[in-house]
Amino acid sequence: MTASVGDLPTSVLARGLLLLDAFEATDTELNLAELVHRTGLPKATAHRLAGELVRWGGLERVGQCYRLGIKLFELGQRVPRRRDLREAALPYLQDLYESTHENIHLAVPHGAHTLFLEKVTGHRSTPIMSRVGSRLPVHCTATGKIFLALGPPGYFSRVAEAGLARRTPRTIVAPGLLRHELDRASKRGYSVNHEESEVGVAAVAAPVFDSHRKLLAAISITGSAERLDVERLAPAVRTAAFALSRELAGSR
Repeated sequence: MTASVGDLPTSVLARGLLLLDAFEATDTELNLAELVHRTGLPKATAHRLAGELVRWGGLERVGQCYRLGIKLFELGQRVPRRRDLREAALPYLQDLYESTHENIHLAVPHGAHTLFLEKVTGHRSTPIMSRVGSRLPVHCTATGKIFLALGPPGYFSRVAEAGLARRTPRTIVAPGLLRHELDRASKRGYSVNHEESEVGVAAVAAPVFDSHRKLLAAISITGSAERLDVERLAPAVRTAAFALSRELAGSR
C-alpha cells in the first residue's frame, strides 16, 4: 500500500527504514519504481536513500534492483533474546523435522504478523513461501492464531478492527468465526491452518511460554494439506513446545 505524502515521516532515518520495510515475505528483489510505489517517497529521495543503504550494507544492488543486505542479518543475530530463544528451540525443531520431514517453524508475534525466527526443512518437505525473517498475517497462520488466542487483552480486537485480508478462498475473514476458532485453539492447546494462508498448505502450532506463563513464541509443523494430518501431529508439536517452555523456564 502506498503512503500518502501527509503520512510520510520527516526524518531521514525513518524514511530509510520505509525502504527496508517495503520488502514483503515473498520479495527477493525490488526495483526503484516498486520501492517508490510501496513507500510513497519521491523517486529522487528513494534513489538517494537506497544508495546510502547500499553503502552501509542494509541493501545490495543487483542490476537495476535492490535486495536486503547482509548487514541486516548480522544485526538480527545480535538481538540477545531472539538469539537465545532460537538456539534453545533448534534441537526441538530438528527432532520434529526428523519425525515428520516437513517444514518446522519457530515464530514470534510482530504486530499483526507472525515472524519466522527459524525454519527447519529439507528436500522431502512441502515447498512453501515462508523464510527465516519473513512475516505472514496472524489471522490466517497456525502460529499467528496461537498469538491471537493467547495474546494480551485487546490484541484480537485491534487486529480484527484493522481488517482481516483474504489470502485464499479458505481464509477466515469474519471476526466472529475467527474468534470461535481461537477459543477452540485456546481450549485444545494448539491451533490449525487449513489452506488459509497458502493454497495446498496446512499447519498445526502450539505455544511456547516463559517461566511466568507469558506467551513467547509458537512452534509449528507445516506441509501439504492433502498429506498432513494436523490432528495426529498436534500431540507432537505440543510436546515439543512444552519441553522448550520448561527448558526456558529452568534457565531463568
